[in-house]
Amino acid sequence: MRGDNETKEETVFDRRECLRVLALGLPAFRWMDALAAMRFPTVILDDVRFAFRTPGPQPNGLQATRDGLWILDQGTNKVALVSYEDGRVLREFQTECDRGSGITFDGTALWLASTYNRLLLKVDAQTGKTLKQLPSPGSGVAKWGARGDNPTPTGAHGLEYLNGELWVAVPPAVKISVVTPDKGDVLRSFVAPGVRPHGIGWDPDGSLWCAESNYRAFFKMSPKTGTILKQVLLPPAQPEKDGAVLVPHGMTVWDKHIWFCVAETGEAYRFPLPT
Repeated sequence: MRGDNETKEETVFDRRECLRVLALGLPAFRWMDALAAMRFPTVILDDVRFAFRTPGPQPNGLQATRDGLWILDQGTNKVALVSYEDGRVLREFQTECDRGSGITFDGTALWLASTYNRLLLKVDAQTGKTLKQLPSPGSGVAKWGARGDNPTPTGAHGLEYLNGELWVAVPPAVKISVVTPDKGDVLRSFVAPGVRPHGIGWDPDGSLWCAESNYRAFFKMSPKTGTILKQVLLPPAQPEKDGAVLVPHGMTVWDKHIWFCVAETGEAYRFPLPT
């Protein structure tokens, strides 16, 4: 097993930048020159570390706090606060989520992405009692997978709270939106990376990270414009189970590490933030 800091780096292009270049109407022979100025680095991880099994069978949302790691389970709709060291449950309660996918903490209350009834729920952090409901922005039918794989409209997945605003990653819209926690009004939004954005989290330098499940990748982005600054890919062959590689769902950032959960196996993993 290789060390945490061993990575490989290469250059790839942002699909949105490619579209932007095409929109400029440049001759074909100039496309690559233009694209070369719009590249961002990609880090391919050599290793990720298993952290622990989660309390529920289908963890979908993670939020790091000083008190511990909050986990929202899509199978049970329970929320658990667990220890970073071993996953020991410190607090656990039922919620009114409908197959929830995202969780964050505003300093007093928890916010949950209740994905299948397309709501954002503000709940008591001690009991799970619903305090407020807001409509999920950008709800609709997911665009990834074969036609007919995702017939049911869904809503938000990843959630973050910062400076009195809710940040919401929504796969059907393929967007990250910033909404007001009082009425749910959309203040601004930008295109999310890939086609299946999931968990989001804050880098210590103020950048926003977004997990893209289908790409098995994590994108570092400008929170002002959505410009991709870096892409981090999971190792080609891990984590895996029964010969199939696993995909990230919820994610968060804690102690200079990205933490992510795998819904199919009920596990949490981590790796160091790339420098």
